[in-house]
Amino acid sequence: MTGTGGGSYFHLHMVSDSTGETLITVARAVAAQYSHVTAVEHVYPLVRSQKQLDRVLAEIEEAPGIVLFTLLEEELVARLEAKCKDINIPSLSIIGPVLQLFQAYLGATSSPRVGAQHTLNAEYFKRIDALNYTMMHDDGQHVEGLEDADVVLVGVSRTSKTPTSIYLANRGVRAANVPLVMGIPIPRQLETLSKPLVVSLHAAPERLIQVRQNRLLGIGAKVDDDAYIDRQAVTEEVLYARKLSARYGWALLDVTRRSIEETAAAILKLLADRQRQRG
Repeated sequence: MTGTGGGSYFHLHMVSDSTGETLITVARAVAAQYSHVTAVEHVYPLVRSQKQLDRVLAEIEEAPGIVLFTLLEEELVARLEAKCKDINIPSLSIIGPVLQLFQAYLGATSSPRVGAQHTLNAEYFKRIDALNYTMMHDDGQHVEGLEDADVVLVGVSRTSKTPTSIYLANRGVRAANVPLVMGIPIPRQLETLSKPLVVSLHAAPERLIQVRQNRLLGIGAKVDDDAYIDRQAVTEEVLYARKLSARYGWALLDVTRRSIEETAAAILKLLADRQRQRG
Protein backbone atom coordinates (compact mmCIF):
# COMPACT_ATOMS: atom_id res chain seq x y z
CA MET A 1 0.00 0.00 0.00
CA THR A 2 1.39 3.37 -1.01
CA GLY A 3 1.09 6.58 0.97
CA THR A 4 0.65 10.03 -0.52
CA GLY A 5 0.32 13.44 0.98
CA GLY A 6 -3.46 13.14 1.01
CA GLY A 7 -3.77 9.52 2.14
CA SER A 8 -3.04 5.94 1.11
CA TYR A 9 -3.98 3.97 -1.95
CA PHE A 10 -3.56 0.49 -3.36
CA HIS A 11 -3.89 -1.09 -6.78
CA LEU A 12 -6.92 -3.33 -7.31
CA HIS A 13 -6.77 -5.53 -10.41
CA MET A 14 -10.05 -7.11 -11.62
CA VAL A 15 -9.70 -9.74 -14.33
CA SER A 16 -12.80 -11.16 -16.00
CA ASP A 17 -13.60 -13.36 -19.00
CA SER A 18 -16.92 -11.51 -19.27
CA THR A 19 -18.01 -7.90 -18.65
CA GLY A 20 -16.49 -7.58 -15.18
CA GLU A 21 -19.73 -6.36 -13.60
CA THR A 22 -19.72 -9.06 -10.92
CA LEU A 23 -16.14 -8.27 -9.94
CA ILE A 24 -16.69 -4.53 -9.80
CA THR A 25 -19.80 -4.89 -7.64
CA VAL A 26 -18.12 -7.19 -5.11
CA ALA A 27 -14.84 -5.27 -5.03
CA ARG A 28 -16.48 -1.88 -4.51
CA ALA A 29 -18.74 -3.24 -1.78
CA VAL A 30 -15.67 -4.41 0.14
CA ALA A 31 -13.49 -1.40 -0.67
CA ALA A 32 -16.22 0.89 0.69
CA GLN A 33 -15.52 -0.53 4.15
CA TYR A 34 -12.03 1.03 4.06
CA SER A 35 -12.70 4.75 3.82
CA HIS A 36 -9.14 5.68 4.82
CA VAL A 37 -7.61 4.11 1.70
CA THR A 38 -8.41 4.50 -1.99
CA ALA A 39 -8.52 1.65 -4.49
CA VAL A 40 -6.94 2.43 -7.84
CA GLU A 41 -9.03 0.19 -10.08
CA HIS A 42 -7.63 -1.69 -13.06
CA VAL A 43 -10.43 -3.54 -14.88
CA TYR A 44 -9.67 -6.13 -17.57
CA PRO A 45 -12.88 -7.44 -19.19
CA LEU A 46 -13.18 -10.17 -21.84
CA VAL A 47 -9.87 -11.88 -21.03
CA ARG A 48 -10.27 -15.18 -22.88
CA SER A 49 -6.89 -15.96 -24.44
CA GLN A 50 -3.28 -16.31 -23.38
CA LYS A 51 -2.35 -13.25 -25.45
CA GLN A 52 -4.94 -11.13 -23.66
CA LEU A 53 -3.69 -12.44 -20.32
CA ASP A 54 -0.11 -11.45 -21.25
CA ARG A 55 -1.07 -7.77 -21.19
CA VAL A 56 -2.88 -8.20 -17.88
CA LEU A 57 0.09 -9.91 -16.23
CA ALA A 58 2.43 -7.17 -17.43
CA GLU A 59 0.25 -4.48 -15.89
CA ILE A 60 -0.14 -6.39 -12.62
CA GLU A 61 3.64 -6.75 -12.36
CA GLU A 62 4.07 -3.03 -13.07
CA ALA A 63 1.57 -2.01 -10.35
CA PRO A 64 1.34 -4.82 -7.75
CA GLY A 65 -1.72 -4.97 -5.52
CA ILE A 66 -4.77 -7.16 -4.91
CA VAL A 67 -5.95 -9.34 -7.79
CA LEU A 68 -9.58 -10.50 -8.03
CA PHE A 69 -10.77 -12.58 -10.95
CA THR A 70 -13.70 -14.40 -12.51
CA LEU A 71 -12.04 -16.71 -15.01
CA LEU A 72 -13.35 -20.17 -15.88
CA GLU A 73 -10.59 -21.38 -18.22
CA GLU A 74 -8.31 -23.50 -16.03
CA GLU A 75 -5.12 -22.69 -17.93
CA LEU A 76 -5.72 -18.96 -17.59
CA VAL A 77 -6.49 -19.33 -13.87
CA ALA A 78 -3.35 -21.40 -13.24
CA ARG A 79 -1.14 -18.91 -15.06
CA LEU A 80 -2.64 -15.89 -13.30
CA GLU A 81 -2.33 -17.50 -9.86
CA ALA A 82 1.24 -18.60 -10.56
CA LYS A 83 2.23 -15.07 -11.57
CA CYS A 84 0.68 -13.58 -8.42
CA LYS A 85 2.49 -16.14 -6.28
CA ASP A 86 5.74 -15.42 -8.07
CA ILE A 87 5.59 -11.67 -7.35
CA ASN A 88 4.12 -12.27 -3.88
CA ILE A 89 0.73 -10.56 -4.18
CA PRO A 90 -2.70 -11.95 -3.15
CA SER A 91 -5.21 -13.25 -5.69
CA LEU A 92 -8.71 -14.64 -5.29
CA SER A 93 -11.34 -16.17 -7.55
CA ILE A 94 -14.67 -14.53 -6.75
CA ILE A 95 -16.80 -17.33 -8.21
CA GLY A 96 -14.51 -20.27 -7.43
CA PRO A 97 -15.74 -20.89 -3.86
CA VAL A 98 -19.36 -20.51 -4.98
CA LEU A 99 -18.85 -23.04 -7.79
CA GLN A 100 -17.33 -25.48 -5.30
CA LEU A 101 -20.29 -25.03 -2.96
CA PHE A 102 -22.75 -25.71 -5.78
CA GLN A 103 -20.77 -28.75 -6.84
CA ALA A 104 -20.70 -30.16 -3.30
CA TYR A 105 -24.44 -29.66 -2.86
CA LEU A 106 -25.60 -30.71 -6.33
CA GLY A 107 -23.14 -33.58 -6.61
CA ALA A 108 -22.13 -32.69 -10.15
CA THR A 109 -19.41 -30.68 -11.83
CA SER A 110 -20.31 -27.53 -13.76
CA SER A 111 -20.03 -27.07 -17.50
CA PRO A 112 -18.03 -23.82 -17.78
CA ARG A 113 -19.80 -21.27 -19.95
CA VAL A 114 -18.03 -17.94 -20.19
CA GLY A 115 -20.42 -15.00 -19.78
CA ALA A 116 -23.38 -17.34 -19.32
CA GLN A 117 -25.19 -14.71 -17.22
CA HIS A 118 -25.28 -12.43 -20.27
CA THR A 119 -26.81 -14.85 -22.78
CA LEU A 120 -29.70 -13.66 -24.94
CA ASN A 121 -32.39 -15.54 -23.06
CA ALA A 122 -35.93 -14.58 -22.08
CA GLU A 123 -34.69 -12.85 -18.93
CA TYR A 124 -32.36 -10.65 -20.99
CA PHE A 125 -35.14 -9.53 -23.33
CA LYS A 126 -37.40 -8.92 -20.34
CA ARG A 127 -34.84 -6.42 -19.01
CA ILE A 128 -34.56 -4.70 -22.39
CA ASP A 129 -38.35 -4.44 -22.61
CA ALA A 130 -38.47 -3.02 -19.09
CA LEU A 131 -35.81 -0.42 -19.94
CA ASN A 132 -37.67 0.65 -23.08
CA TYR A 133 -40.91 0.97 -21.12
CA THR A 134 -39.25 2.92 -18.30
CA MET A 135 -37.56 5.41 -20.63
CA MET A 136 -40.88 6.06 -22.40
CA HIS A 137 -42.73 6.56 -19.12
CA ASP A 138 -40.23 8.77 -17.31
CA ASP A 139 -41.30 11.97 -15.56
CA GLY A 140 -45.02 11.63 -16.25
CA GLN A 141 -44.76 10.86 -19.97
CA HIS A 142 -47.38 8.67 -21.72
CA VAL A 143 -49.60 8.31 -18.64
CA GLU A 144 -52.11 6.40 -20.75
CA GLY A 145 -49.78 3.40 -20.46
CA LEU A 146 -49.33 3.40 -16.67
CA GLU A 147 -51.57 0.36 -16.19
CA ASP A 148 -48.94 -1.72 -18.02
CA ALA A 149 -46.30 -0.94 -15.37
CA ASP A 150 -45.21 -3.26 -12.58
CA VAL A 151 -44.37 -0.29 -10.37
CA VAL A 152 -45.27 3.39 -10.57
CA LEU A 153 -43.12 5.75 -8.52
CA VAL A 154 -44.54 9.11 -7.47
CA GLY A 155 -42.98 11.94 -5.49
CA VAL A 156 -41.96 15.58 -5.47
CA SER A 157 -38.89 16.79 -7.30
CA ARG A 158 -35.51 15.27 -6.33
CA THR A 159 -36.78 12.12 -4.62
CA SER A 160 -34.71 9.97 -7.03
CA LYS A 161 -37.66 8.73 -9.08
CA THR A 162 -35.84 8.47 -12.41
CA PRO A 163 -32.61 6.74 -11.29
CA THR A 164 -34.62 4.32 -9.14
CA SER A 165 -36.89 3.54 -12.09
CA ILE A 166 -33.90 2.80 -14.32
CA TYR A 167 -32.30 0.60 -11.65
CA LEU A 168 -35.55 -1.38 -11.33
CA ALA A 169 -35.77 -1.72 -15.11
CA ASN A 170 -32.31 -3.25 -15.10
CA ARG A 171 -33.80 -5.90 -12.83
CA GLY A 172 -36.59 -6.57 -15.33
CA VAL A 173 -39.23 -4.46 -13.58
CA ARG A 174 -41.38 -2.15 -15.71
CA ALA A 175 -41.18 1.08 -13.72
CA ALA A 176 -42.88 4.37 -14.58
CA ASN A 177 -42.60 7.56 -12.56
CA VAL A 178 -44.87 10.58 -12.16
CA PRO A 179 -43.95 13.86 -10.43
CA LEU A 180 -46.24 15.33 -7.77
CA VAL A 181 -46.43 19.10 -8.20
CA MET A 182 -48.51 21.38 -6.00
CA GLY A 183 -51.16 23.23 -7.98
CA ILE A 184 -51.14 20.69 -10.82
CA PRO A 185 -53.74 17.88 -10.64
CA ILE A 186 -52.36 14.36 -10.81
CA PRO A 187 -53.17 12.41 -14.01
CA ARG A 188 -56.56 10.73 -13.76
CA GLN A 189 -54.91 7.44 -14.80
CA LEU A 190 -52.95 7.53 -11.54
CA GLU A 191 -56.17 7.56 -9.53
CA THR A 192 -57.55 4.32 -10.98
CA LEU A 193 -54.54 1.99 -11.26
CA SER A 194 -55.22 -1.61 -10.25
CA LYS A 195 -52.32 -3.73 -11.57
CA PRO A 196 -49.19 -1.71 -10.72
CA LEU A 197 -47.79 -1.15 -7.25
CA VAL A 198 -47.73 2.61 -6.62
CA VAL A 199 -44.92 3.74 -4.32
CA SER A 200 -44.67 7.30 -3.04
CA LEU A 201 -41.07 8.36 -2.46
CA HIS A 202 -40.58 11.06 0.13
CA ALA A 203 -37.70 12.67 1.98
CA ALA A 204 -37.10 15.12 4.80
CA PRO A 205 -37.40 18.77 3.66
CA GLU A 206 -33.80 19.46 4.75
CA ARG A 207 -32.52 16.69 2.50
CA LEU A 208 -34.61 17.84 -0.46
CA ILE A 209 -33.38 21.41 -0.07
CA GLN A 210 -29.77 20.23 0.01
CA VAL A 211 -30.17 18.10 -3.13
CA ARG A 212 -32.07 20.84 -4.95
CA GLN A 213 -29.44 23.46 -4.09
CA ASN A 214 -26.73 21.20 -5.49
CA ARG A 215 -28.84 20.67 -8.61
CA LEU A 216 -29.32 24.41 -9.15
CA LEU A 217 -25.64 25.12 -8.59
CA GLY A 218 -24.74 22.35 -11.02
CA ILE A 219 -26.73 23.93 -13.84
CA GLY A 220 -25.72 27.48 -12.93
CA ALA A 221 -29.22 28.57 -11.95
CA LYS A 222 -30.09 31.27 -9.44
CA VAL A 223 -30.44 29.85 -5.92
CA ASP A 224 -31.59 32.88 -3.91
CA ASP A 225 -35.22 33.56 -3.03
CA ASP A 226 -36.51 30.53 -4.93
CA ALA A 227 -39.60 28.59 -3.81
CA TYR A 228 -37.87 25.48 -5.13
CA ILE A 229 -35.52 25.59 -2.12
CA ASP A 230 -37.58 27.66 0.33
CA ARG A 231 -38.00 25.65 3.53
CA GLN A 232 -41.67 26.49 4.04
CA ALA A 233 -42.53 25.78 0.41
CA VAL A 234 -40.65 22.47 0.41
CA THR A 235 -42.29 21.41 3.68
CA GLU A 236 -45.71 22.10 2.14
CA GLU A 237 -44.74 20.01 -0.90
CA VAL A 238 -43.82 17.08 1.34
CA LEU A 239 -47.11 17.34 3.25
CA TYR A 240 -49.03 17.57 -0.02
CA ALA A 241 -47.40 14.36 -1.29
CA ARG A 242 -48.13 12.56 2.00
CA LYS A 243 -51.80 13.58 1.88
CA LEU A 244 -52.13 12.30 -1.68
CA SER A 245 -50.48 9.02 -0.67
CA ALA A 246 -52.92 8.57 2.22
CA ARG A 247 -55.92 9.43 0.01
CA TYR A 248 -55.07 6.86 -2.65
CA GLY A 249 -53.48 4.24 -0.42
CA TRP A 250 -50.04 4.41 -2.02
CA ALA A 251 -47.12 2.72 -0.28
CA LEU A 252 -44.86 5.27 1.43
CA LEU A 253 -41.09 4.95 1.29
CA ASP A 254 -38.69 7.34 3.00
CA VAL A 255 -35.60 7.83 0.81
CA THR A 256 -33.93 10.47 3.01
CA ARG A 257 -30.99 8.26 3.91
CA ARG A 258 -31.29 5.56 1.26
CA SER A 259 -29.08 5.01 -1.75
CA ILE A 260 -30.71 4.22 -5.10
CA GLU A 261 -29.84 0.54 -4.60
CA GLU A 262 -31.40 0.47 -1.13
CA THR A 263 -34.54 2.22 -2.36
CA ALA A 264 -34.87 -0.25 -5.24
CA ALA A 265 -34.35 -3.21 -2.88
CA ALA A 266 -37.12 -1.93 -0.60
CA ILE A 267 -39.46 -1.52 -3.59
CA LEU A 268 -38.68 -5.03 -4.83
CA LYS A 269 -39.57 -6.36 -1.37
CA LEU A 270 -42.86 -4.44 -1.39
CA LEU A 271 -43.58 -5.83 -4.86
CA ALA A 272 -42.77 -9.41 -3.79
CA ASP A 273 -44.94 -9.09 -0.67
CA ARG A 274 -47.83 -7.78 -2.77
CA GLN A 275 -47.50 -10.58 -5.30
CA ARG A 276 -47.50 -13.18 -2.52
CA GLN A 277 -50.64 -11.68 -1.01
CA ARG A 278 -52.39 -11.67 -4.38
CA GLY A 279 -51.14 -15.18 -5.14
